[in-house]
Amino acid sequence: MTTGPTTTGTATTAPTTTPDPTPLRLRLGTRRSPLATTQSEHVAAALRARGHEVDLVPIVTEGDVSRAALRTLGGTGVFAAALREALVRGEIDLAVHSLKDLPTAPHPDLVIAAIPPREDPRDAVIGRDGATLGELGAGARVGTGSPRRVAQLAALRWGLELVDIRGNVDTRIALVDDGDLDAVILAHAGLRRLGRTERISELLDPIQMLPAPGQGALAVECRADRTDVRTALADLDDPDTRACVEAERAVLATLQAGCSAPVGALGEIVEGLTDDGDIVVELSLRAVVAATDGSAELRRSAVGDPADPVGLGRQLADLLLHDGAANLMTADSMTADPVTHPNPTDPHTVDPQGRPPQTSDTSTSDPTLESAP
Repeated sequence: MTTGPTTTGTATTAPTTTPDPTPLRLRLGTRRSPLATTQSEHVAAALRARGHEVDLVPIVTEGDVSRAALRTLGGTGVFAAALREALVRGEIDLAVHSLKDLPTAPHPDLVIAAIPPREDPRDAVIGRDGATLGELGAGARVGTGSPRRVAQLAALRWGLELVDIRGNVDTRIALVDDGDLDAVILAHAGLRRLGRTERISELLDPIQMLPAPGQGALAVECRADRTDVRTALADLDDPDTRACVEAERAVLATLQAGCSAPVGALGEIVEGLTDDGDIVVELSLRAVVAATDGSAELRRSAVGDPADPVGLGRQLADLLLHDGAANLMTADSMTADPVTHPNPTDPHTVDPQGRPPQTSDTSTSDPTLESAP
């Protein structure tokens, strides 16, 4: 038996189910890239272990065939639209997405039936000869296709030349191996899933680089009217991961920003103490909005109830908007040109070891500072 999901804003809670003993034959839609196929195989293996038959159905999306920068393709949903259309038409039974690529607005005919346990959400550096960004130094050419990464790296004032790139994981790594770039920034989760972790020079601490909302998490989507599929998928859902990513995506939705916007967010389930000294489980949420030219960034945080992740995300987004986030997301800050900041002595610099700026000004009106939790 299955009861339908409840939807609040951007969040769709996992369906409440009892195990269905009937095995299903499922068609799983996947993009053709090695990473997308690996992620889909991971979900397929979990379903097969539960007695279901699963066939992968390759589908080409707009993001796969175009070499244009993601921001020029509209950003949000370019990797998901074709998969969702196939779901609605009944050509596939479920689809696996990288959650960070999925639009925050609920689809009227589809439901995120499962969000499996999340991989490490941090960003990773693959540097020339294993060098870290600090070791590469000012003038190093660093590739990324993400305005979020460009904005946060530029704000660090390390003097890097940030180069817009496209392509799959191996294509991007080859840019370093062939000497075209000194380093590339990639999601740690994807490198782990592809078995490429030996190439990692360093992992960027969230203090320096907050990940994209939903980064490291998968979304397994199906039609809302397919209760049999939703029942089969419900066992794959991880409540802690779902709470964290729903909070992150609520920040993005409230800011009315797309998945290619210069916005980072990270939710974490933590333990806190009540006034009486009792241990309670809390949801800690951090977010950043930055100008892609590195001229300013706004970091804020909040703590709330894991049972209301969307409410916490909206609260944090409202704080960001109140403090000027909308001004940092204007079109004129979304430059496609490489960004170079050759001034590592700027007083707001965070050094390559991640030490914060030395300043006595703790006013939250300064967009380079992070407010207290």
